[in-house]
Amino acid sequence: MDILIVEDEPEIARLIQLALEKEGFYCRICSDGLSALQVFREQQPDLIVLDLMLPGLDGLEVCARIRQKPGTKDPYILMLTARGEEIDRVIGLSTGADDYLVKPFSPRELVARVRALLRRSMRQTGQQNVYRTHHFTVDVERHTASRYMDAKDEETLDLTTLEFNLLTTFVSYPGRVWNRTQLIDKLWGDDFFGDERVVDTHVARLRKKIEPDPANPTFIKTVIGVGYKFEDEGS
Repeated sequence: MDILIVEDEPEIARLIQLALEKEGFYCRICSDGLSALQVFREQQPDLIVLDLMLPGLDGLEVCARIRQKPGTKDPYILMLTARGEEIDRVIGLSTGADDYLVKPFSPRELVARVRALLRRSMRQTGQQNVYRTHHFTVDVERHTASRYMDAKDEETLDLTTLEFNLLTTFVSYPGRVWNRTQLIDKLWGDDFFGDERVVDTHVARLRKKIEPDPANPTFIKTVIGVGYKFEDEGS
């Protein structure tokens, strides 16, 4: 597994590198945001350990740009910051970070978070591989998803692995209301670390890709005070 460490404090960057390489990961280090974007395009890492406070482009901007134009891989992003205020965590997650770690942290905790992110996968149940609703077809085995806005208009959806798994969860249980805890258990299981509101971030990102008007969702509905449910005409 390839990991890109983006940290402008050499001692911290080296500490992270040693902890991860001890566990068998291959690591590269960048000390600023622009270099990180260049290495990301060349290396296509599986995971990025990204400091929030960087010279030039900060971590939020780096994260946003990676999520806007992912490469062959859509890497997991573990964001680091010396600030622990709640608003910073929310902003970090809203730009597409998958988890959040506040400095100072122990190498053991860092490694645990990294391993948990890299193990994230949807826990499939049952034997069904293809789910169809009125507007969507999701093929789990082929890892493809399509949307049909009319009989002749098929659009292949460009989804990250987590977005694909989230859509599969929704279309496999049309009408079911999911709270954040249930979605976390379905998508991440016991490997989840972090703020449960990361679910809201991923739902928002999925809506942008499947909804005609993400601000007024047709398919993924918010159930006030509970969570989310998927509805599709004819499903």
